Order: sequence, then C-alpha cells, then structure tokens
Amino acid sequence: MDLLRSNLSRVRIPEPTNRVYKQECCLSFDTPMSEGGLFIDMFNFLAFGKDYVGWNFEKTGNPVYLHVKKTKKPVPEDRPLKKPTLLAIGIDGGFDNNEADYEETHNIVILPDYVSLSYPSVELPEKVRLAADAILLDAGAERKEQVAAWTADKKLVSVYATNLQQIDNGVVIPPTGWKCSQCDKTDNLWLNLTDGVILCGRKNWDGSGGNNHAVEHYKKTGYPLAVKLGTITADLEAADVFSYPEDDNVLDPLLAQHLAFFGIDFSSLQKTEMTTAEKELDQNTNFEWNRIQESGQEVEPIFGPGYTGLVNLGNSCYLAATMQAVFSARSFSSRYYINQSLKKAFEEAPADPTVDLNMQLTKLAHGLLSGKYSVPQVEEQEGIPPRMFKTLVAASHPEFSTMRQQDALEFFLHFLDQVERSNAGKTELDPARSFKFGVEDRILCSSGKVAYNRRNDYILSLNIPLHEATNKEELELFHKLKAEKLSEGKEVSGDEVVRPRVPLEACLASFSAPEEVHDFYSTALQMKTTAVKSAGLTSFPDYLVLHMRKFVMEEGWVPKKLDVYVDVPDIIDISHMRSKGHQPGEELLPDGVPIEDDSEIPLANEDIVAQLVSMGFNQIHCQKAAINTSNAGVEEAMTWLLAHMEDPDIDAPILRGRGSESVDQSKVDMLLSFGFQDDVARKALIASGGDIEKATDWIFSNPDASVSNMDATASNTTSGPNDADLPDGGGRYRLMGIVSHIGTSTHCGHYVAHILKDGRWVIFNDNKVGASINPPKDMGYLYFFERL
Repeated sequence: MDLLRSNLSRVRIPEPTNRVYKQECCLSFDTPMSEGGLFIDMFNFLAFGKDYVGWNFEKTGNPVYLHVKKTKKPVPEDRPLKKPTLLAIGIDGGFDNNEADYEETHNIVILPDYVSLSYPSVELPEKVRLAADAILLDAGAERKEQVAAWTADKKLVSVYATNLQQIDNGVVIPPTGWKCSQCDKTDNLWLNLTDGVILCGRKNWDGSGGNNHAVEHYKKTGYPLAVKLGTITADLEAADVFSYPEDDNVLDPLLAQHLAFFGIDFSSLQKTEMTTAEKELDQNTNFEWNRIQESGQEVEPIFGPGYTGLVNLGNSCYLAATMQAVFSARSFSSRYYINQSLKKAFEEAPADPTVDLNMQLTKLAHGLLSGKYSVPQVEEQEGIPPRMFKTLVAASHPEFSTMRQQDALEFFLHFLDQVERSNAGKTELDPARSFKFGVEDRILCSSGKVAYNRRNDYILSLNIPLHEATNKEELELFHKLKAEKLSEGKEVSGDEVVRPRVPLEACLASFSAPEEVHDFYSTALQMKTTAVKSAGLTSFPDYLVLHMRKFVMEEGWVPKKLDVYVDVPDIIDISHMRSKGHQPGEELLPDGVPIEDDSEIPLANEDIVAQLVSMGFNQIHCQKAAINTSNAGVEEAMTWLLAHMEDPDIDAPILRGRGSESVDQSKVDMLLSFGFQDDVARKALIASGGDIEKATDWIFSNPDASVSNMDATASNTTSGPNDADLPDGGGRYRLMGIVSHIGTSTHCGHYVAHILKDGRWVIFNDNKVGASINPPKDMGYLYFFERL
C-alpha cells in the first residue's frame, strides 16, 4: 500500500474526453479473456497483454495498472434471446451472438515486481478507487468506435428535399463517362440536383480526393443537394446524398423524381422486380455463393502460423480477404513480421501506439503469421478482430470508416497509399513498392509522329472481352434453349446455365491492343485528327495484381455484374507487354506551337463567359464555347459546351500567339522547385492566368498534362514518373492469391480469399481457414501473382 501511495502521481482519473482501452491489447490481440488477462495503464489508459505490459513500463515509467481477467462461465441451455434494436452484432441493443458470460476479477498491479492489491477495497487510496471505477464504467474506446461506426449510417431527411428548385437547362446525365465540369477528375464526382452540373468532391487533408469544385459551386450558387455518381442503384436509399447547408449525408425522399429530371429514370427498375431477370440474378448469386465459399465441401480446418482468420466486424470481409492476400506477399511479411518485432515497433511508435500505422500493421502481421491465435478448437478457430487496424487505416476515408460493405479494390489501393505515405523517405522499407509498376501510353498521330506518356500504378485493370469466349457454340445452344423455355413459361435450371469462358490472355491482349483516339489535337498538323493509342508496361513488379472489370453500367442506369468465367492459368508470361519506349527513327510530336497569326480567332465575349461560369462551368470551357459559336449567345454556347464536355482537348489552354503565351519566369522557377517539368509548369500558368496556387491545382487535376490528356502539346519521352525506383525483373508470374466477390455489387455481398500456401490452396473466409478443394480460379475479382 505504501508503494501504491508513493506512485499516486502516476494515476489519473479519466475525463470524458479520454480514450480508455480495456478490451484489447494495443500491441497484440490479447484480451481480458486471455490467459494473462489485460493490464490497463492508469495514467495513459492504454491496455497491454501479460507479455507486453513490461515494455510499456520500460518506455513510460508508468507503474500502476488495473488488471482485468475474465473467466468463462458455463452457458445455460435455456438462456432467453433478447430482441435486437440496433443493426449490429455483439453490442448493447444489437443481435445476440451467443457470447458466453464471464466472471470478471480486478486487481491493482504495481510494476516492475507485479505487486498485486485486491480491488475493490476500502483500503485503497481514494484517487485509485475513483480512477479504477471510472475505467470500469467507461464503455471503452474500442466499443465506442464500433457503435459510432454502426450509428454513423443513420441519415436524416433533408429539409431542402421537399421544395428543391430544379433548373431546366436541357441537361441529360449519361450512365457512364462522367467528368468534373471544371477539371479532369473522373472519380469522386457529385451531381448537383438543382442544375445538373457534375463536379468533384472535397480535397482531403493529404491532397487526395477531389478539388473542392462541388462545394465551391454550392458557395457560389447556394444549390443545396448533390448525389454522388456511382452510388445510384435501384436501392435509392443507399445513394450518397449530401446537403451542403446541413453539412451532412442526408435522405432525399424525392430522389427518384429529382434524378428523373435529368434523365435518370428508375421507374422501369421498380417494375421489373421478381421478373425472370431478377430470378436469374438470384440464381447466379446462389451459384457464386456455393462455388466461391466451397459450400457442401468437407473443408478441413487448418491451424498454425500463417493460418489465422480475421473476425468479421460487420461487413468487413473486403478488408479480411484483401489483408490475407497482402500478407501472403513476402514484402509485407518480411517488413512487418520477420524483420520487425512487436517490441521494436512499440519503441518507435508515438505515445499512443493505436494511431501509428507501423505499429498496427506489425500487430496485425504478428497476429496473422505467428500462429499464436490459431490453435485447434472443437469446431473452428475464433480468429482475430482487426478493430484497431480498421479504425486507423479508415480514419482518413469517409466510406471505410462506416460499417457498410466496400469495394476490395478501392480498399487495396487506399491501403497501399497509406503504407507508401507512412514509409515516405524510406523507399527501401516501403513494401507497397513491390506492387508498383510503370505504364507507358504511346500515341501515334496521323502525321506519323508520336508522343509518350508515363504513369505509375498498383493494379492492372482489365476489361473482359466477351466476344473472345472459347465456348461460343455451347453459348449459342444455351441461348436457344433459354428462349424456348421462356416462350413456354419455364425457367432455366442452374445445371443448364452456360457461362462464357474468356481466357486471361484475351483480357491482357485487350489492355495492350491499339485503340483509336478521335478529335486528337496534333501539334504537328495544328488541327484535330484521329490518333492511335497503345499501352505497355515500363517495369514488371514483384507482385502483379490483376483487377477484372466485372461490374458494368448498362443503359437506363442498370448496374450489371458480368456472369462470366475467366480461365486463369497458374503461370503467366507478360514479357510481350513491356513497352519499347522511344524507338530510333521515330519523330516526336513537337511541343505546343501557338498560331502565329491569331487575327482570325475571335475573343470570347466576356458577358457570355460570365453567365456560363455562374452556372458552374469551367472558365476555359466557357471561353471555348463562346469562341466556337462566334459569340452568338449564351444558349448557343451552352449547347456547344454540353456537346463537347468529353472532348480530349477541352482542358487544353487557348493559345493565341507568342505574346499571350509569355509567363513570369519567377513563377515557372517556383513550380520547377516543386518538382514539376518546365513545359507542364508553363502550360499550367497559362491555363490559370498566372496564379501559382491555381496552376498547382491544375497540374494535380491533369495528371496526364504532359500529353494534355490526349492533346499532344508535349512529347518528352521522359515525362511522367521515374521508373528508377520501381522494382523490375522478368515477366513470368505464378498465381498465389485470389480475392473473389459474391453478390450483385461491390458494395454488397461477400468477399473470400484463396491463397496458395506451402504448395496447397487455402480458403480464408473471415475467421474460417481450411484446405481448399476446388479454388474458384475462374471466378476471381482480384488476382495476385508473384514473379518467378
């Protein structure tokens, strides 16, 4: 007791704003139910397992801990079931997951000698009693984050929805091919429900995301509601509608009506419920479910190092399947497990290890790969819950921080971006590099001259050319049978369904195949022409990830998942896909050459431009619309603008002679100091009227600026990222992992991983791990290959 009193300065009573960890160790997956229980630091309120609390004492000097140990009680067979009031599992008000009851014991423990004092006890100092009481009464940071994630999905009806003003300006929104009307962003796009303008979302704190054009449009116009494109399906309540004045995601009960105003009509979808098409969709989903999860097969459970499952936290299977595949790569297992101990990661972590990605990835790697949490049970292993990792990696992403299902591809890319940022300046330690490769586009102009453009990527996204199916005869017979049965009012049974079989080689060939680019502005010809674009890889990564584009949007905004097999061999060779680069004898397209005599080009009428800009259109777009309609009027300019929004050169600056192209050299030098190229810097300054901040935004909004997004105003063969830092080697790869998706959309359904380990295929289905009997190699969504 004297020892405890001498350390009272290292005891704090938690405030409501303090995060109290009491359900899981910050460095491992130990819990109060573990053999050694859990030790809660009574100064910083972090929790540690028996093997790790000593490290915290060494690092912080905090000696006083509340020890919590839970021992399982036998479950009575007649335990009554409670009715759930919240769509959640295992939390108060949620579904009962049949967890056992536990007997809980508490002690105050003083390190380094682990002196133990009983709690509760009136002999303890009042400060210690109050602190321990507060810790035990606190819901716990882990539980609070879980509840917040579930309840975050509750949206209120917007007060602006009922009487929303909609302007009839002739806008009709197509089902695909969207782009921000003020920049080149093609993702994170929002449709304003008042005027139909498509604009990009907010810029994130780290520079990612959009360019704030949607919110800036609201500030200019006051038009309150916007819907995120790509989230609109037959289930309109699931669409992301944002209210700017309410600054929150909201429900729009009239969304179908508001969308129909701009040509997005869902009435046909409502009428086709439970039609033959719906039944076929259900049939396909049931087939996927059984085949991918290997239902009905006697799957032998596997335990031990590398065979640990991940608990589903509620629609978190996209994360579980992806991380199982990621940690099967040696680059990640070496970085966070083999070459990094938990103690080393903890010593390097900040005061709060729960917010350090290096620490939480090391914790996850040791949990998955050590075998500590994968020991034989009666039926199946419990798995480990990746709560702290999910909370941390999703903190900067509004979608992954919810409990909704997500796209495994989007999560994979977001995760690698986070890893790359956390290893900035330490290239040799960055495991994300092992997935990175260079892509080069070659543009052949009709003049015979060429331009090259480079970029880096983590995934090779492939179209599935159905016309390349190898079983066309069987498909024709099946379609005849299907038509006959439908005419007789009968249904096609699951056993009779024939799906197209497309070889992976055909998908890879479609990536490299030449394609025509219409209305390409040639700086050699000083006019628009048709060019031919082809793509190749400038480097081959250690691990190649192929993404199969199975999800398409049909006419009428009907989302569809291609019901197709892709025949993927165990070994592939992509050596033929290596880009040859600038070849001897090839003449490069010249840099943008302004027209000497611009007297024939009219100036844009400022009144017309101002009116169009006030509607939310881009300044350069408006100037071009006025010029190309000879300043005939606002209506004529808008008609031209709406018809030319997708022009490849719509964002190219208007060049009017050498005098107007001059820019301030000091501003060019400043952009050069940021690492931009000279020609890109000059083009950006011209496009932004000499404003450095706008010029920087323009460059980030136009990543292909060195070729002006198919407008050849630059042709430097070294333009784009440097390949020197990328891994490279031969083009032969072995299939090592598959992430498969079950369901009609990436935002619903279920994800499962199959991994090749120790010479055999293993299925990772959340916490279930077993020997795969028939891995669905032809049904994958993401394929992971390792270079031979």
